[in-house]
Amino acid sequence: MNYNPEIEYQPLSVIKTFQEGKLREHLAYLKAHSKFYQNLFEREHIDIEKIKTLEDLQYIPFTTKQDLQLHNEDFFCVEKNRIADYITTSGTLSDPTTFAMTTRDLERLAYNEAISFVCADGGPGEIYQLMTTIDKRFMAGLAYFMGVMKMGSSVIRVGNGIPELQWDTIRRLKPDAIICVPSFILKIIQYAEKNGIDYRNSSIKKAVCIGENLRNQDFSLNLLGSKIKEKWDIALYSTYASTEMGTSFCECGAGKGGHHHPELIICELIDDEGNVVPEGEAGELTVTTLGVEGMPLLRFRTGDIARFHYEPCSCGRTSMRISPIIGRKNQMIKLKGTTLYPAAIFDVLDNVDYIENYYVEVADNEIGTDAVTVVVGCQNPNEEEAVKDLKDRFRAKLRVAPDIRFDNPDEVRKITMPEMKRKPVKFIDKRK
Repeated sequence: MNYNPEIEYQPLSVIKTFQEGKLREHLAYLKAHSKFYQNLFEREHIDIEKIKTLEDLQYIPFTTKQDLQLHNEDFFCVEKNRIADYITTSGTLSDPTTFAMTTRDLERLAYNEAISFVCADGGPGEIYQLMTTIDKRFMAGLAYFMGVMKMGSSVIRVGNGIPELQWDTIRRLKPDAIICVPSFILKIIQYAEKNGIDYRNSSIKKAVCIGENLRNQDFSLNLLGSKIKEKWDIALYSTYASTEMGTSFCECGAGKGGHHHPELIICELIDDEGNVVPEGEAGELTVTTLGVEGMPLLRFRTGDIARFHYEPCSCGRTSMRISPIIGRKNQMIKLKGTTLYPAAIFDVLDNVDYIENYYVEVADNEIGTDAVTVVVGCQNPNEEEAVKDLKDRFRAKLRVAPDIRFDNPDEVRKITMPEMKRKPVKFIDKRK
């Protein structure tokens, strides 16, 4: 695959024409190699020669997570002897799905992360401490590892958790940056404060953050981001990605959304009826992967709700930028007349010092709305005072407050950190 990072600096009209050429190549590849899409084109009477523009994508049905689960191997476009690596999705909302990657796909993945790290003001010669797992069939950890090296920097594979080991590594090897889930930054700050570690004068200058929002929709820091900055004045860069996309959106120093890589992915935002939403409105992110050899996708519905921003960025890039993820489509909550997503509840809880861990449980109630309970892990709380404090915080931020229950942090940890999961389980949906 011939890469073209300069496309991100071209006028939007040039980017659109470029992507339409890539789309035609993509459709031809699917017709020649993908059993799933061969069947789809035949069943829906789709003549790919008539799909010439991005607007023409509307004539092609969506691909869903259920399609990937029910017809997994039909998406494979290469013989099994050409598969270099097997990866599975995290299974946040459903059963994990297998993805097959060729050597060329792994090279594409490394390139994607390299240009994303460059976007986050990275460059050759830096040292990055990787605080995420690289095993357990996890794409992201592998991608970060390869991307840092492709950029010409060094990586230290510490893995997730174990604050003591994280600080020992920082002391010994003096990395410039960390790659981690932002809420874990608060954990290692807390460990440093308890153990007399002068973290503010460590070698760390920035954090590339994954998995959780750092910003509000207006790009100001949310409660989690603000709390990190108040404690530790390092540069924060937010990223968004998924296994299915094989592509990431990373902030630049301006912090105004994740930059789109037009050579790697086509993006749409759709409403509940499957129509592309008007510019500026929120919708479900739907993606078409470009340059993927093993398991390419066409109009895949991610389930993630976001907005697109098209004004040029101060960094010089003109490609689209994606907003912080508003929420997962299937996770929307109706609480006492207010519609919200779990991330808004997490944002409040992540800003409370006395909370060690937590999860949010949602179930049906008798009046057709959602019963929401926050289970908080906290050592010896004064429950009456803590409940009042938490409900006041929720009402100030969300206008409504869920039910609150306290439990021993060890018991909460058994639920939030199950052995077979790579990501913490913070949302449990018991609705029918």
